[in-house]
This record gives sequence, structure tokens and C-alpha cells, in this order.
Amino acid sequence: MTKPSNTLPVLQMQHIYKSYEGVKALVDVQLELYPGEVHALVGENGAGKSTLVKIIMGVIQPDSGEILFNNELVKMDNPQIAQKMGIAAIYQEASLFPDLSVAENIFLGHEPLTKVGAIDWRKMNEMAVKPLEELGIKLDVKRRVVTLTIAQMQMVEIAKALSFDAKILIMDEPTSALTSHEVADLFGIVRKLRDAGKTVLFISHRLEEVFEVADRVTVLRDGHFVETKPVKGMTREELVRAMVGRNIDNMFPKLKVKRGELVLEVKNLTKAGIFNDISFKLYKGEILGLAGLVGARRTDVATTLFGIAPADSGEVYIDGERVSINGPQKAMALGMAYVPENRQIHGLVLKSNITKNITLPVLKEFSKALIINQRKEAGRAQEMHDKLEVKSAGLDQLAQELSGGNQQKVVLAKWLSTRPHILMLDEPTRGIDVGTKAAVHELMSKLASEGIAILMISSEMPEILGMSDRVLVMCEGRLTGEFTQKEATQEKIMHAATARSLANGDTVLLKPAEKA
Repeated sequence: MTKPSNTLPVLQMQHIYKSYEGVKALVDVQLELYPGEVHALVGENGAGKSTLVKIIMGVIQPDSGEILFNNELVKMDNPQIAQKMGIAAIYQEASLFPDLSVAENIFLGHEPLTKVGAIDWRKMNEMAVKPLEELGIKLDVKRRVVTLTIAQMQMVEIAKALSFDAKILIMDEPTSALTSHEVADLFGIVRKLRDAGKTVLFISHRLEEVFEVADRVTVLRDGHFVETKPVKGMTREELVRAMVGRNIDNMFPKLKVKRGELVLEVKNLTKAGIFNDISFKLYKGEILGLAGLVGARRTDVATTLFGIAPADSGEVYIDGERVSINGPQKAMALGMAYVPENRQIHGLVLKSNITKNITLPVLKEFSKALIINQRKEAGRAQEMHDKLEVKSAGLDQLAQELSGGNQQKVVLAKWLSTRPHILMLDEPTRGIDVGTKAAVHELMSKLASEGIAILMISSEMPEILGMSDRVLVMCEGRLTGEFTQKEATQEKIMHAATARSLANGDTVLLKPAEKA
């Protein structure tokens, strides 16, 4: 294991093993964290990252192995021990109390008290300013957390950790819901923490972020330790190879598919105050990319087409016939499927097993007189489970126990079980590892070759450019650009995505692709 200096590590984990009901989650894993470093932890979904973090935080205990803190052997029996040792975790979903103030959240559980034992509100508000100032953040500490942006909530989480004098901060996918500007601000704070002698364990599927902010990187694969190396001098290809155990030469395996007949036509679709005058065509066998920045209202267009939030005006045609979609059931009956952006909230029933999740939209196929034919139901679930190569302990495994990548595969299996001919994918590879991304892209290309028309919403420019036959761009609820695969470039798309609406309601349009 590569060491950054002669300084002793603040945390050492040696020969860590952990199994769940015979499934080996961690096998002989090691990790060393040093003061004043940003240490990335990477690996495919299911590689063991979350299990390792839970062990560090005292949420679960390893079956065997040693943990040393400041060179002393410790036993992390519960999260309170980790907190007393100065270890804090910041997750992609904030764990703050929304109806409490910023100051109350920062000092929750260790509020300053008056001599009579009451909370000293004035002192607490004064003290809350200090950790925020250390981070270079100006924020009203009396403001309720519910009014903050996601980025501001993360800053409060970091300030809360500093109030405990945290030595190690674990950041688990902290940028997944942030804009590029907010990511840059966060990375500035991460560097401040490193320069102040703190240790940051940074977990991300976005490899470009690892190269931008991390000093060293530890790679896990299938629960095994692979290597720890300095990020400087390492290439993206080397890191990917370490993560997946093979080269991924083609992250975007786009098959050439002859465009078929018109399947979906949208004319002047409008939802007041949300989006205006959306018109486009989608063809059989085509992947139509929908790009734009946060707040462009791309998801709103998809949910409206799927009947979740019906439009105020406009026309929708499927296979040449005008349709009225007043709910998801009607959309499904018309052959549409929608894979939502947030798989955990909108895509899955986390406490149900894989079978129940996959067959949920098509239960009527297996039901007669309110009795479900469980054999047929299991057969369909197994078919889709195998088709998407879901890694699981079996169809009875709960969705919440799966890795993020396999959860996404189950959501895809669920909607593909409806046999759609129009498939809307909202951020299909967000929060999943590089190997699973390639597999999802391969599946998308295969589905298109089978004649399914795909509308793909994505914030990842390489995905838009690599997988789209055509690209639509939205800005502030309007279409501001349309490009063929040959015309589309990052510069053109970003120009269209930042176009300003004119005062008269018109939109600055770039040269559109040829429209059929």
C-alpha cells in the first residue's frame, strides 16, 4: 500500500472480513487514511464500499480484522464511538431535521447549556457561526433547514461535523444532486479541510471528480482490496481496469439502427409556469437525447407525457393517432414506460423483494379473481432478472439490500416487463459505477435495435453525445436546440442549454437538425 509520507495514519483497517448469510461482502480488505489527505474510495456497485463505511462508522461490526485509530487498536461497537473519535459521515441524502434551524442542527445532541441546564440559545447561535466561517460560508444560522438548497444542507452537515471536532469526514456521493457551480464550491471546501489537516474519505462514481480532488485512491472489487495508489500519474483507463478487472473499450456501445416509422409526435405541449411549446418527434429504433442544465424542466416533460402531471395544452400522437394521456395507466396501455430519475423514491418499493418490484406494473397478467398465479409471476420476474443480469441472492432478496446499480437494473426490468414500445429513461446511469453504466448503455442500444423508441434524459454530456441519434436541448422550460448525432458537440449543446428566453416569450434557437 502506497504511503504519502512518514506521518502515522489516523485510521488503519487491516484484514477486514464481513459476510451476510454466506455472501462475502468484504474479504481481507485494508485501508489507510492519513491526516491532511483527500482519499477516494472507488469500485463498482456491490464492491463493498458501503459495507466498509458502515464498519468505519460503527453501524456494523466486521467478522474479523483490526481497526487502529492513531495507532491504537479500537473496537467500533456503535456510531457514538465513531463520533467520539472524530469520525463523521456526510451522505448524498442529508440527515438534518428540516424544521429546526441551522444552529439547532449543528449542535443537536451537544447544545451549550446555561447554569440551570437550559439550552443557551444566544450562545448556540453565536457558536454556530464559527464552523460556517471556517468553511467560508455566509448563512443565517436562525434559518430553518427546510428553506435551504441541497448544497447548503451539505455545508451545514460539514459544519455539524466540525462542531464535533471531526478528524475524518466521509463524503458518500456528495455531488450527485449538485450543479457544476455547487460542485466547484464543495471541492473548494474539501481542499480547505485537507489543508487544515482533516482527512476526507471521498466516495464517488464520477471518476473525473476523483482525479480533480483526491490525493490517493483505494480500489475495491467484488469485496476484495485491489490497490491503493496516488491519483497523480494514474490514467482513467488504469483506474477503470482496476475497478472492473477488465478494459472497457467502449463505454457507449451504440449500434447502428435504421430509423423506423414515427412512433411519438408531440406538438406545442405546455404546462403553465413549467414548460412551454414543446414539440418533437420520436421514431422506432431511435435514441433521442434530452439535454439541459438543472432546472431546464426535462423531467417535467417526461412526467407529463406519462400522465403523472397532465399538460394544460398541446397534442400528443402515438402511431399517428391523437391520444389523451390522463394518467400512468393510460400511458402504459398505449405502450409507454417511464424509468424515473430517483430509483429509491419513485422507482422501487424498497421493502419488497425483487419479484414484487419487477411484476408490480403487470400483476393483472397473473391474476384471476384477485388471486395471483405465483408460478407465472416468478417466471416473468426470473426472465427479466436474467435478461438484465441482476446480481442478487435470489428473487426473494429485498430491493433495499441491492447495490445502486442492481437497483437500477430492477427498475429497468420492472418497466421492460410491460413490453413497451416507447421507453423514457430519466438519468438512466446516475449514481452507478462505470461497469454497470456500460452494461446499461449496451442494453439501451439493444432495445433500440429491437425497435423500441427511447427518450433519454441525461445530465452527463458523454452519455448524451455517445448514445443519442439526435439531441434535443432545453433551457428554462423551452426547447432551445436540436442536433443530429453528427452536428452535436459539447459546445453547441452547452450554448443551447444556457440560451436566454427573450422578453417577448420567444427563444434563442440554434440551427436545428433536419426535422422529418
